[in-house]
Amino acid sequence: MAVELLVGLEVSNPQLYAEYRRLMTPLLHQHQGDFGCDFMVQHSLKPADTAINRVFTIYFASQQLMDSFFSHPDYLAIRQQYFEPAVAASHILASYQKAD
Repeated sequence: MAVELLVGLEVSNPQLYAEYRRLMTPLLHQHQGDFGCDFMVQHSLKPADTAINRVFTIYFASQQLMDSFFSHPDYLAIRQQYFEPAVAASHILASYQKAD
């Protein structure tokens, strides 16, 4: 069964984050994953103590494929070089089985 995550980020370096997305997307597709909705958020109303300026969904054909993607050495290297310095905070807002 497909799985989807709803993610909120505080992106502090949009250019570096765009490079992260560009580099990780081919690997994401190899793991039968993709992005769904993707929003840039101007104001976060609640909770006020959490700065979120990017919200998106990311989904995979199965939990196993998602786990394989997020633990893949190539993904981890891209994440370390681009995601970590570009993102000040990351929040998994929800995780659920995706309806076909």
